[in-house]
Amino acid sequence: MDKATTTADTLELLHLNQIAIRAAIEEVSTWIRQRGSVNVHDNVMATLLTLDLNAGAIDSAIERLRE
Repeated sequence: MDKATTTADTLELLHLNQIAIRAAIEEVSTWIRQRGSVNVHDNVMATLLTLDLNAGAIDSAIERLRE
């Protein structure tokens, strides 16, 4: 395997981990909201937008490495 493929494969695994962690955090945040902490939930959801933005950049980088 060449370096670009290895890097792309590694980034893809990290990206999948990021998606899983984001989903878990969102689940916990929803649980917190259901117990009355709407502000905490709103703050968490706003912060998760950063993960969403970075996910797009990671996808683009993986695609460029695979070309």
